[in-house]
Amino acid sequence: MLTFAAPPPLSLYIHFPWCARKCPYCDFNSHSLRDTLPEQAYVDALLRDLELELPAVWGRTVQSVFLGGGTPSLFSAAAIDRLLSGVRARVPLSPHAEITLEANPGSAEQEKFAGYRQAGVTRLSLGIQSFNPEHLQALGRIHDSGEALGAAQAARAAGFDNFNLDLMFGLPRQTREQALADLDAAIALRPAHLSWYQLTLEPNTLFHQRPPPLPDGDEKWAMQTAGQSLLRAHGYNHYEVSAWAREARQCRHNLNYWRFGDYLGIGAGAHGKITDGGQGVIHRRWKKRHPRDYLAAAGGDACLEGQRRLEAQDLVFEFALNRLRLREGFTLEDFTLACGLARQHILPRLQQAAAEGLLRLEADRVGHTERGWRYLDDLVQRFLE
Repeated sequence: MLTFAAPPPLSLYIHFPWCARKCPYCDFNSHSLRDTLPEQAYVDALLRDLELELPAVWGRTVQSVFLGGGTPSLFSAAAIDRLLSGVRARVPLSPHAEITLEANPGSAEQEKFAGYRQAGVTRLSLGIQSFNPEHLQALGRIHDSGEALGAAQAARAAGFDNFNLDLMFGLPRQTREQALADLDAAIALRPAHLSWYQLTLEPNTLFHQRPPPLPDGDEKWAMQTAGQSLLRAHGYNHYEVSAWAREARQCRHNLNYWRFGDYLGIGAGAHGKITDGGQGVIHRRWKKRHPRDYLAAAGGDACLEGQRRLEAQDLVFEFALNRLRLREGFTLEDFTLACGLARQHILPRLQQAAAEGLLRLEADRVGHTERGWRYLDDLVQRFLE
């Protein structure tokens, strides 16, 4: 049985499973929209789903909300307003809650930004990926470079001083100069936050089945190191593996994931993690994946695709997997508070990693060495059973 002094912070993730078109690199639960968007029915289903989750979190305040996908910005501002109003009526929402909505840069989405702001959205995350027309085409994106630039300008005009730009490097036939030109264009738009990460070929994607010609490893490493220097020079703090932020503009919702907090997950295929202090357990739960099945089952037990209880060995690995993504490090007390386990469950592995030069272990504080940060995947493997 796990022992908790208090429950961890709680967030809410809401999944929107439709896109105008499925991108060839995307392995998320997203489906091309072929018929009319079932806005009203889906919002109704989300609220029923949330009600089913409430007994597990009675009395706990939601600190952040993330509307992800898929493409949430396919939904009208009125639908998002009705959804967020329904959330506020069902769970205590912090008056300072960060509420993020993912949006595509297309012109149709930009027209909705002011409405999203009025509905209570406090932060936008814009899926730019590249400003280069050839690379946008190679990635299967449906916006052009003009819309990519216009989206950030439209976000600011709508009152969003806190927005993220999503950008990738290591794209098909991309050169180092082109990768840095993308970063320059993004920085010029003065976003509060940048998600900048390497394109990877994930299983069950078109790119995995038919790999495009990608830059070699040396060229991608050169892109990465030059890009990191550029971001630092412009005042962005590299606080997580692929996340850069201005002062006090880190994504609070994602920080809760990485600090191993709790989160409710509603929507097709959404995952959640909830700590039950009374029973001394942590559960993961996930919902029906296909939108059709989800819409039919939402609000009932049949909506739950599966759940599992995390055992001690799961907790050690998952805690390390998440916390080690952050440059801030952690303390042994952070581990005991989040996992309900004594520090002895993780300490031998931390000591071994420190002996190998991958971590610094000073008193009860754990931090990366430069070698550990560079070879993070290898470091995390040390925490597998």
